Order: sequence, then C-alpha cells, then structure tokens
Amino acid sequence: MKIKLHFLLFLFCSFLSFGQNYPLSPEAKISILTCGSGEELHSIFGHTAIRVQDNARGVDAVYNFGMFDFDTPNFYLKFVKGDLEYHVGKGSFEGFMYSYRMENRSVYEQELNLLPIQKQQLVDSLEKMLYSDERFYIYKFIDKNCTTMVVDQINNQLEKPSIAKVGNTTESYRHVLNPFMNNLFYQKLGINIMFGYRTDKAAEQLFLPIELLKSLEVTKSNNELIAKKTTVLFEQEKTLLSKSWWNSIYTFILFLVLVLLSNKNKIYLTFLVFLGLLGIFLSVVGFFSLHREISQNYNVLLFNPLLIGLVVAFVKKNLVWFNRIFYFILFCFVTYLLFILNKAHLFLMLPMMILVVLILLRLRIRLLNS
Repeated sequence: MKIKLHFLLFLFCSFLSFGQNYPLSPEAKISILTCGSGEELHSIFGHTAIRVQDNARGVDAVYNFGMFDFDTPNFYLKFVKGDLEYHVGKGSFEGFMYSYRMENRSVYEQELNLLPIQKQQLVDSLEKMLYSDERFYIYKFIDKNCTTMVVDQINNQLEKPSIAKVGNTTESYRHVLNPFMNNLFYQKLGINIMFGYRTDKAAEQLFLPIELLKSLEVTKSNNELIAKKTTVLFEQEKTLLSKSWWNSIYTFILFLVLVLLSNKNKIYLTFLVFLGLLGIFLSVVGFFSLHREISQNYNVLLFNPLLIGLVVAFVKKNLVWFNRIFYFILFCFVTYLLFILNKAHLFLMLPMMILVVLILLRLRIRLLNS
C-alpha cells in the first residue's frame, strides 16, 4: 500500500512540475523570428517562429508552428481536402539558423518587450501545447497558419490584445500574395487558378510573416512598443538565387502560340478536353475541400466543363449542339471577363481566354464547312 501511495505521490509531483515547466531567469529573452521567402512552393510566403533565449538556464530554443509529416497516410488528399494535421515543434536555435542559411532564406529577429511574468506565461503556454493534444491543429492558409498562431500566443499575454495588421487593408488577398511569386510564374498561375472568390476580398486579416514583422515595429502596449528594433540575423544572398528560363510567362505564351499555330483538330480538341477536366476538378474540389480559399471558384467559367461536351459535339459533327454549347461558353467567357477586369489575375488569364476563343471560332468554321 505504501508503495502505491509513493507512486501516486510521484505522479502528482510530476504533473505539478509539468504545469510549471522550466522557470526563466530575469535575463531571459523572447523574440519573434521572421523568415523570408524560399524557392520551394511551401516556403514562398515565409515563416514565423518564436525564440526563447535564456543563457542563465542554458536555453536557446525555437518553437515552430506549421510542422507537418510527409509520411502521413493520404498526405496530398488530406492537404487538398483541408484536414491535414499540422503540429507545433521545438528545436535548437542553432539548428534552426543552420537550415535557413542552407536554404538561403533571410531571418529577422524582434525581441519582445514583455514583463517577466508574461514571458513565463508564454513559455508555459508553449510547453503545455507542445506536450499535449493541443500541439495538433488543422492548417488554414489565411485563418490558421504559423503567423496567426504566433499572434494568438502573444496577444494572450497582453492586457489588451493589440497586434493587428497595419498598412494597406484595402488590397485583395490576391494582390498581397502575387508579388511573392513574381519569379515563379507557373506557381503563380496555378495558385490563382485554384483560389476562388474569398481571395478577392480585402486582406484585412494579418496572416503573412512579413505583415507580422511590420506590425510589431509599430504596435504598442501600455504606451510602449511591443518589440525592439528589428535585427538581421541572416540576409539572403541574391546572387545564389536560381534563375529558371522556363518558369516564366514567355514560355507560357510560346506554348499557347504553338498550340494555335499547330492548326490541327487533334491538338485543339485535346487542349479543350484538358481545360474541361480542369474545370471539373475545380468544381468538385470546391465542394469537398475545407479550404475556404478554393471555394466559390469562378475560374470554372473559363475552364468550363462544357468544353468536353463541345468536343463531343464536334467529333460527332452535331452542329446544333455545338452551336448551343458554343454560345453558352462565349456567354460564360464574357461574364468571366467582366468579373475579373479589376482582379489581380486578369493578365494571367487573358492569354488563355484569347486562345480558347480563337480555337472555338476555328472549330465552328470547320464544322460549318464540313
């Protein structure tokens, strides 16, 4: 019986020590790390992490929101559906910096002006999350990512949550995101095709790492800036950035021109079928995905599933049904064009639209003459 009591007492003390985590010294520092863009798709928009440095305790750790496991069963299906679990991770600052130097990505640090009790509460919150089921969360591109979760953690320690987006809040999310992909044309094209109506709304929410950095530079709590002056820990070496001749609008235009100049029905029909299948995908994924950014995707008016029906009508030489689908698709195109006239991706979609219209006109003329 005494052994059982001692064992229970040991467990109770363990839980108490877990709740307290590790005490910080008065010299402890907590800072926000903002990482610049990388050359991989998942790193285009940067990254945010929290650094806890306490030399007196021998601690220099980084808490990372946005960790995921590629070995997760059905990884890509879950990612597209929007129910892929991300988690919080913890590692050494030295390892963190090494990986970002290797990726040639800039790293900036902003030390937070927090009271000792606020620092301790923040670390306790991070440690509790790290060793409980709270470490898992469902990633959302705008609403719940590495930046928004760091903002929540900091705001929870302030008397009055005050970190919010500063600067221009009238531009759409597309306008905010597109400049990050200026050197990655096909990624830019693909993302703009996938994103729906929500990304055309005003980007009022703080969700990008660089936005948090700028907000911390001007945000105050109790008439004091939340963060000290930004420190550059590592600056990206521009000369080491890879340059791709093919990942540009020029190769895209060249491809479209070659399709048009081929002047062959098989190529035209294959191209239209591909666009129609893409439209079916956009329609279906918008219904089952939990990502709000890809719902209500009006790009389906351009990548119209009815293009497949038009191809079938052409192959069967059914002029009546071809004309019906032809005029309806043209109506969709006009509607689409009017809708995106003031959108950030107008000039991305315009070449594709022009090509499709020219192909449809050529096919109709050939069907009339057959």
